Amino acid sequence: MTLPRTPSQTVGPYFAIGMCRRPDNVLDEHGVELVGRLLDGLGEPIPDGVIELWDASARRFGRCGTDSDGGFSFRLRADAEAIECHVFARGLLRHERTRVFPARFDRDTEDRVRFDIRMQGDDATVFYDA
Repeated sequence: MTLPRTPSQTVGPYFAIGMCRRPDNVLDEHGVELVGRLLDGLGEPIPDGVIELWDASARRFGRCGTDSDGGFSFRLRADAEAIECHVFARGLLRHERTRVFPARFDRDTEDRVRFDIRMQGDDATVFYDA
C-alpha cells in the first residue's frame, strides 16, 4: 500500500539554527563594494535573510545577514565576471540561486555597485534551478 506524501513544510521558527549571521563579506579587500536589499513581493525588506556569494574564479566565499532594512553588503573583485549568489530567507524550503555580474552594473559611486534582490513581483530577480 502506498501512502500519499505529506505536505512540505517551511523552515519555520528555527531557520537561524546552524546559520551564522556574522558577516564574512570581504571577498577582495581592495575591490568594489556591492550593496543591496533583500525585498519581498510587496517591496518590503526581509530583515532576517542571509546572502552568500561564491566567486569561483578567485575561489572566494562570503556571507552576510540582512539588516532591519533588508540591506547587505560585500566587497568583490572589480573585474569579476559572474558571482554565484544564494539567498536564504524565511518561507523558503531551500535557498534560491542567481548570479551577480559586478562588471556590468552602473556604479552608485566610483567604487560601489547596487544589486537589489526581489523575491517576487513584477521586478522579481531571476532565479536559477539548482
